Amino acid sequence: MLKGKKIGIGITGSFCSINGVPDILRELKKEGVEIYPSVSEKVLEQDTRFAVAKDYIKEIEEICGREVFTTTVEAEQFGPKIQLDLMVILPITGTSIGKFANGINDTAPLLAGKATLRNNKPVLLGILTNDGLGLSGSNIMKLMATKNIFFVPFGQDDIVKKKNSLTCDFSRVIDSVRESIKYEQIQPVIIENFKK
Repeated sequence: MLKGKKIGIGITGSFCSINGVPDILRELKKEGVEIYPSVSEKVLEQDTRFAVAKDYIKEIEEICGREVFTTTVEAEQFGPKIQLDLMVILPITGTSIGKFANGINDTAPLLAGKATLRNNKPVLLGILTNDGLGLSGSNIMKLMATKNIFFVPFGQDDIVKKKNSLTCDFSRVIDSVRESIKYEQIQPVIIENFKK
């Protein structure tokens, strides 16, 4: 079903979770998907205890078989030139959620998402934010009410130490891709007793 589909994958700076993305990309490649990766400037430039930026980008490019889109100038191609069947932003941080919900598309993943919506194609978001039940909550709800935007199921990942934190379930990403590419929201969206 996914074979030959053009799917964009945008990675923003939720550094504790970006190491789960390569496995998702490998699964999509096995399905015969053409993957168009993009990253925010933070992912491109910042080394963290979770990943060395240049090594991470190299791994993504090797899996996808093409260079990563890193600027808004490059990402503009996703409107008229490269028409995606689906754009996935995984992980999408609270900051990027706020920008996307309010029309601020100043990174390659967000501009690719905007261009995909402009083409009336679906966008799938995998949220990871410590503020999902705080100020970011209203932006999440705004996006949930927006046509052609879908979500990887998510839940509270630490109700004791991080009561406002929401994290998507990486094990449900591929199933979410299958549904959102058909313009359907996988259910349930909110996971009870979520375990990472």
